[in-house]
Amino acid sequence: MESFEILWNNALEELEKTVSGITYSTYITRLTPVDFKGNKIVLCTPNEFFAKQITAMLAEKIRAALIASKTGITDFELFVGQNKEDYLKQIRQDEAPQGGPINPAFTFDSFVVGPSNEYIYAAGKAVAENPGESYNPLFIYGGTGLGKTHILMAIANYIRLHSPSLNVLYATCEQFTNQLIESISRGANKGSEFRSRYRNVDVLLIDDVQFLAKKESTQMEFFHTFNELVLQNKQIVLTSDRPPQEIELLEDRLKTRFEGGLLADVQPPDLETRIAILKKKAEEKKCIVDMKVLAYLAETGGEDIRTLIGKLTKVIFFSQLQEKPLTVELAAEVLRESTGDEQEELKIDDIIGCVCEFFKISKTNLLEKKKNKEVVEPRQICMYLICELLSLPLVTVGEKMGGRDHTTVIHARDKIAELIKTNNKMAVQVNDLKNMILKK
Repeated sequence: MESFEILWNNALEELEKTVSGITYSTYITRLTPVDFKGNKIVLCTPNEFFAKQITAMLAEKIRAALIASKTGITDFELFVGQNKEDYLKQIRQDEAPQGGPINPAFTFDSFVVGPSNEYIYAAGKAVAENPGESYNPLFIYGGTGLGKTHILMAIANYIRLHSPSLNVLYATCEQFTNQLIESISRGANKGSEFRSRYRNVDVLLIDDVQFLAKKESTQMEFFHTFNELVLQNKQIVLTSDRPPQEIELLEDRLKTRFEGGLLADVQPPDLETRIAILKKKAEEKKCIVDMKVLAYLAETGGEDIRTLIGKLTKVIFFSQLQEKPLTVELAAEVLRESTGDEQEELKIDDIIGCVCEFFKISKTNLLEKKKNKEVVEPRQICMYLICELLSLPLVTVGEKMGGRDHTTVIHARDKIAELIKTNNKMAVQVNDLKNMILKK
């Protein structure tokens, strides 16, 4: 029995002396102690009605009973929920550190496993099931578009589902650096907040740590954060495009720490795995694509999974737009028209220009860092359209959209994709924009 439960039992003895039996059985027995907050005890009540009734009729008697218990607790606070688990979930949401968005679609179930990536899948699953115990740190490295970010977010989603009381923080190296710079510029208090944010988590997931290179202050801060978490047996998972020893201008003390757990190398997927991935993505889009088309895309589309999925999305879109069967010939025609770097770059400019014209905003405002609603939504729509209509790596899209991180592009793309399904206005806007772009 926890201390707040013992305290509440003492208060109940006092309450039994001051309230009627009916009131006690109707209201008091429905209160469950779940926490302390200073001189207050937090009591869980099943619904808003009970909370209002207790506040109106019994607040003073509960306070008097707490004071009479002589434990130092003199007040109470109500939490509306079914049990302590609900309370812990709410605490986690309220106090969770601010990091990057975690895509709920990136799970272990949605990850297509093949010979090239089964090692990182198994390692990621082991870490998610036993954070801080299996492999710490887990360092995943490999080329772009091979599933490293997917595994990071799958770990986060698994832990949030199965261990909701744990604080999980996902961030890119860029976000870590930017937040550190902001904390330094805003004084000591912000520096303390920054350290508290990253050092009081149960699971820290950092994407693209190769960008720590050359950043001396960031490396020093990350070094101390890393040490603090490992000493507390908190889980750390890192991704990079290369192994630690190949990250130039990275301090040796960081390299040795990164290598102190498990190094997991993800290789480009073989043909069968690429076909399986495309098949799964087509099913997610609720589109039946002939295996010959999938095989053609897998054979000619390269090894970058993001680029492959982008090409699949593009040929599906053109097939639907032109109301033609999706054949190998159509896929070849569509992809042949979009080859060449100059043409791809021109099309990005076309999309950006159309979005600016449609929403009546300047290109400067679209691409800069402002976060007011008037530009955020057009910016996200623009990234969604670039991903839909062009076969480009997400890193490239982020660079063209004002130097943003690829995870920002993922978040924007997926958010707009979901809104299209539920928001008719958004669906109409995006469709009108597509027609605008294609006519140009």
